[in-house]
Amino acid sequence: MAWKTLDDMDLAGKVVLTRVDVNVPMENGVVTDATRIEKIVPTVKDIQAKGGKVVLLAHFDRPKGKVVPSMSLGLVKDALAAALGCTVIFATDCIGAPAAAAIASAGPGDVVLLENTRFHAGEEKNDPELAKAMAALGDVYVNDAFSAAHRAHASTAGIAHLLPAAAGRLMAAELKALEAALGQPVRPVVAVVGGAKVSTKLDLLGNLVSKVDHLVIGGGMANTFLVAQGVEVGKSLAERDMADTAREILGKAQAAGCTIHLPLDVVVAREFKAGAANETVSVGACPADAMILDAGPQTVAALESVFAAAKTLIWNGPLGAFEIEPFDAATNAAAKSVAALTRAGKLVSVAGGGDTVAALNKAGAADDFSFISTAGGAFLEWMEGKELPGVAALTLT
Repeated sequence: MAWKTLDDMDLAGKVVLTRVDVNVPMENGVVTDATRIEKIVPTVKDIQAKGGKVVLLAHFDRPKGKVVPSMSLGLVKDALAAALGCTVIFATDCIGAPAAAAIASAGPGDVVLLENTRFHAGEEKNDPELAKAMAALGDVYVNDAFSAAHRAHASTAGIAHLLPAAAGRLMAAELKALEAALGQPVRPVVAVVGGAKVSTKLDLLGNLVSKVDHLVIGGGMANTFLVAQGVEVGKSLAERDMADTAREILGKAQAAGCTIHLPLDVVVAREFKAGAANETVSVGACPADAMILDAGPQTVAALESVFAAAKTLIWNGPLGAFEIEPFDAATNAAAKSVAALTRAGKLVSVAGGGDTVAALNKAGAADDFSFISTAGGAFLEWMEGKELPGVAALTLT
């Protein structure tokens, strides 16, 4: 992959249309988690330092092509100004006279925030006329929203073909990390994939077995693979109708020389609740009236050996019901092992996906991973081997 970054662009005196993701959680009109806003600060500061005028393009929630006041980006203006430490001028539209007037009124160092791109039905349809109207406002386009890169929208793909385009700092860091994890990784490569259902991660598993040396399967997904191998899992979450598909994936892995790791021992309980009475049993000994809620210590020890021999690791999904104690133990222990190896310079570790980030934060391991992607759908589609339109639009031919 090759793409331009801010270092390749002359931004002095230019209006820089910058696609960001500030789709942050809010409660009673107040931003409750500003992580996504904080992530765009380096790109905005760099553009300002290079003499460019920053104009932010972004979506917020799902207004479905209509103007919905409760989904106005005006609601995040103050949080943006606080994070950026500068004046943020808000425009009531992302095209036309309101946008042009706001851009013209901005002084040196000011940032312009344009209204929700999804207030226009043409945004999600990648309407060429809407892309042209957006492009008419600026001189250069910068995409810093990897989390929206799997969408071929007017503000993520269409506009990139109309102006000189580059990746922002966050986008470039994300692409560099992903390339290091699956594009041109140092081997051996381990992928950890957890979660509830095999059916939601079929493309992911199918792509990974041909790309990695070891594939660790955890969570409810592991139960489906155990069932496919004739192991009884009691009342555990398992997609029994996916057994043939699981066997196909096992066959593909074997043909590709990829070792699949399933639990060796499991933590079982009769109730799905915090602090439920539980016991650890070998993987084939789950009582008929119990459910598997976590991997056991023997499994964790085996995984730690796999991690220790690896050079690159990519993680998506927890190993058990990490939301409730004590069924977060395997995820926590495995995450801490990866964090320690990364901290020691022995492993490149990349993780992504909503549950994954929450699990790694809960384990206190996130800060030591090489890179944590805040993107959900885009991270998964990249792991599935799919082309991301927002990235493809930036790629040099």
